[in-house]
Amino acid sequence: MAILMLVMGLVVLTAGAELLVRGSSRLAMAMGISPLVVGLTVVAYGTSAPELVVSVQSSLSGQPDVAIGNVVGSNIFNVLFILGLSAMIVPLRVSQQLIRFDVPLMVGLSFLVAVLALDGFIGRLDGLLLVGGMVSYTALAIVTSRKEQAGIQAEYEAEFGIGKEVQSRGKTVVNLLLVAAGLGLLVLGSQWFVDSAIVIARQLSVSELVIGLTIVAAGTSMPELATSVMAAIRGERDIAVGNVVGSTIFNILGVLGVSSVVSADGVRVSATALQMDIPVMIAVAVACLPVFFVGHIISRWNGVMFFAYYCAYTASFVIAETVPSFHRTFAFVMLGIVVPLTAVSLLTGVVRSIRQGRSSEPRSEELSASSG
Repeated sequence: MAILMLVMGLVVLTAGAELLVRGSSRLAMAMGISPLVVGLTVVAYGTSAPELVVSVQSSLSGQPDVAIGNVVGSNIFNVLFILGLSAMIVPLRVSQQLIRFDVPLMVGLSFLVAVLALDGFIGRLDGLLLVGGMVSYTALAIVTSRKEQAGIQAEYEAEFGIGKEVQSRGKTVVNLLLVAAGLGLLVLGSQWFVDSAIVIARQLSVSELVIGLTIVAAGTSMPELATSVMAAIRGERDIAVGNVVGSTIFNILGVLGVSSVVSADGVRVSATALQMDIPVMIAVAVACLPVFFVGHIISRWNGVMFFAYYCAYTASFVIAETVPSFHRTFAFVMLGIVVPLTAVSLLTGVVRSIRQGRSSEPRSEELSASSG
């Protein structure tokens, strides 16, 4: 029965992702909002519903470690696992808007979490600050997108004499229903998947720690995974990347903010989370900058690298619990050898990209001068 529920959960997740991507992309075209912004807002917020429910319930029930761990763990999973797997399927083009604004914001917010948590908890005032940031970010993204899309449409109409096709009210309602149905199926499918996977793991005598680090942490991010993978397969690459970046931003501003507001004492941050998990979240966010910058493409190789790092991150906790004597050696290999080599390769790619950009500028100037 548990295996049947696991399979059904995956089927429902896939169906929900298909409906959500299809409905949201059509709404974006009809409302004059770019698919990227839809991925950053509507899709990202909707797929983060499981994280919001889990963190709020944990805060109200006096389990702050679960609340902060859910946010930090989901952000690490979003970037390393989901973005890595999506890029392994098809290379993802990164929008200029993400590089200029959204990814730096994601990095800044990751540092902000560390600053707010220095005193050992994130209080209600901190939560209100984060929620206010979420409202401002959403409004700014939508308004900016509508202005840019209107400008593009005006140029197109002036050039070709063709205006934007007005979508009928009936089609708009249908697309809204597709989005709502997709979100509902994602939440239901993720719940079936997590519950059945926990049952199977316990029957196989897997420890509670391993269950929490793998199945539960990944389970709440199943909607993001299903949506980004399906969007990549369908060619909606802006939604695939925007969903990951938007979900990461929403987890900090919305999920952590609301959890801190509803809890009387805020969200307590353990020393372990402050010393280990939050720094990893910051490092993962910072790693996006050089990867996204080089050629504005997340290549299959980048995807493999992200995916491998998530496997190593999860393995470190499992090794620490099951083979403590080997954990120090594993950590030395990762921190002393693998991470520095990765950093050098990323910086080399950035320098090479900058040099190529500079070398192409004189050529473009010569071409424009000769044509003049």
